[in-house]
Amino acid sequence: MKKSTSLSNILQLVIPEEKMLPFLEELKYIDVARKFTVYDLFLFLAEAAFQQWEGYRDGEQRMALCGQRSVDHSTLSKKAKDVPFQLFKRLLDLMIGLCNRKTRRVLGIPKELLIVDSTTITVGLGRLTWAPHKGQKAGVKLHVGIIGDQGELHKVTETTGYEPDLKSCPDLLDRRFILVADRSYGKHKLFDSYQEQENRQYFVIRLRDNTTFTNPISRCRKRPFSGSIKQDLTCQLGKNMALSQNRFRVVILEDPKGNPVILATNLHWYSPEGIAEIYKKRWQIEVFFRWIKQHLNIPKLFGTTPNAVYGQLYTALLIYVLLKFLFEQGNAAVHPSAKLTFVDFDRLFT
Repeated sequence: MKKSTSLSNILQLVIPEEKMLPFLEELKYIDVARKFTVYDLFLFLAEAAFQQWEGYRDGEQRMALCGQRSVDHSTLSKKAKDVPFQLFKRLLDLMIGLCNRKTRRVLGIPKELLIVDSTTITVGLGRLTWAPHKGQKAGVKLHVGIIGDQGELHKVTETTGYEPDLKSCPDLLDRRFILVADRSYGKHKLFDSYQEQENRQYFVIRLRDNTTFTNPISRCRKRPFSGSIKQDLTCQLGKNMALSQNRFRVVILEDPKGNPVILATNLHWYSPEGIAEIYKKRWQIEVFFRWIKQHLNIPKLFGTTPNAVYGQLYTALLIYVLLKFLFEQGNAAVHPSAKLTFVDFDRLFT
């Protein structure tokens, strides 16, 4: 798909203005503008993400070429500052529901993966004084869950850059999927809560290299391990106050550089090789973060207020969902053996 293609016409078919009105009422936001409405701002941010505009001034020169109402950059800035970013968050949820395939009803043990991680967008401290990050940097985080190899966006939430990933994890959980995450999400007491819930949350999460194994027992295995697998055992995790109440399975393998990769899970029916393969799927979310930063203008934050920043980011993610949907629809009639993968989708825009 060429970047010169205006996305506004497609977007207006998928999310017409009347679908936005209930969200505005819910947020108790009254749009008094006549020349440049909230919906106009939504279309502007969508094109800005897709066309990779440089900012409000750049967009001022380009928006008329996309069939949008032309206004000056100060009007764009004021509008983005004023509109609650929660509106764009709800529109993203709406787009996910419209474009992603319906989540199948899970009658037994879940097989699909929910891969969770976060990415930080940083700028100079003077631009986002409300979101200090490190040193002279400010930043915001997008906490994201995507579904397995499909690259389908499932859930998203936002925080400032200082917020730990673990704090936002509950907002991303879905017991219909197997949670896959890195070390930032490896808290032992949280594993206990996953295990003790009525509808158990299955997970494969990497542990820190210095994790203590209490009362370890090796799992019986008739054949030697294959590949990079080194150990397969059950134990309690941690010690003293950080000791887990339940026993969990631990699979230890080596990465290509010979460093240990320690995985905790409550999946006891998979082979250790299967657990390793599940964790390797986590790289999909790194591809996703790279893609949105390269192709949807995310590192270039136009505004300086929470509404302007998060509104821009949620609209960019909405465009990702729409592009992914259009990409898949365009390949719907192709024989399965010839369909492109998520990696090919990435290469299409590279």
